Amino acid sequence: MTGIFPLWKPKGMTSFTAVKEVGKRFGTKKAGHTGTLDPDVEGVLPICLGKATKLVEYLTADTKTYCGEVMLGVSTTTEDASGEIVAEAYIEDVMTRHDVEDIFEELTGTIEQVPPMYSAVKIKGKKLYEYAREGKTIDRPARQVTIYELKLTSDPLLQEGKVSFTFEVTCSKGTYIRTLCVAMGEKLGYPAHMASLTREASGTFNRKSCYSLEDLADAADKNTQERLLISVEQALTQFPVVKVDEETEKKVLQGAILPLHGEAAVDENLWALYNQREECLALYKKDPKRDGMMKPEKMIRSIHD
Repeated sequence: MTGIFPLWKPKGMTSFTAVKEVGKRFGTKKAGHTGTLDPDVEGVLPICLGKATKLVEYLTADTKTYCGEVMLGVSTTTEDASGEIVAEAYIEDVMTRHDVEDIFEELTGTIEQVPPMYSAVKIKGKKLYEYAREGKTIDRPARQVTIYELKLTSDPLLQEGKVSFTFEVTCSKGTYIRTLCVAMGEKLGYPAHMASLTREASGTFNRKSCYSLEDLADAADKNTQERLLISVEQALTQFPVVKVDEETEKKVLQGAILPLHGEAAVDENLWALYNQREECLALYKKDPKRDGMMKPEKMIRSIHD
């Protein structure tokens, strides 16, 4: 089967296990997710199956939207609620919405983040969490991420010397919300960690478009399973479409370099080339070596299909 299964990943499951489970249900080992979710995080996790795995890098690059809760007064080793406490501070006075919204403005836009030690980022061929489990802390290069929107969704609540509040954030790929929560605390003058998190959207996929593993288990036959899949064409709606004739279709399927013309001449990074039957053939990009030409970025279909 080829398509994208929009999974609502449950808490307590790794993204790797989720991919394996979905692939098993659809009878394929060719499966991949579009952006890791930590085990303690639930939410939207699109899983590409079959030839749709060619789209993983493009869907992973889409913006993500999360709803989270930050706890001020306690910081942890993992920057979330699962870690060991490393610092505490008793808070006597609750801050106002205005206080929090002011620092939200500072954290909106392009910011720098240092990946947390408990993360899957690789340095010198080893994942950071592997170093962390050995009790090691190593230098990690900062990376730029973009916070497109950050809004407060509850009033700050003071309880037993700690303050909590909820927020919604839309951000670029590679953003660590745990690290963002720690940054919120730093700007407000307190240790902090992410108390909870849900991914509400990944690109064009959102909570309403997702299915649970239970939904998939209830799909008794292949036809029912197929109805749960999003097609490659539906998943590529963010790219401008160039429709080609039958003669050009043959060239596309052979990976030919084509002239830029008509709708493809606009200032875009990628175009989705479709045939007359509304099937996506390939993603093309401007050819940097040949002026006025475009070349294949990713073949979706081939002459053997």
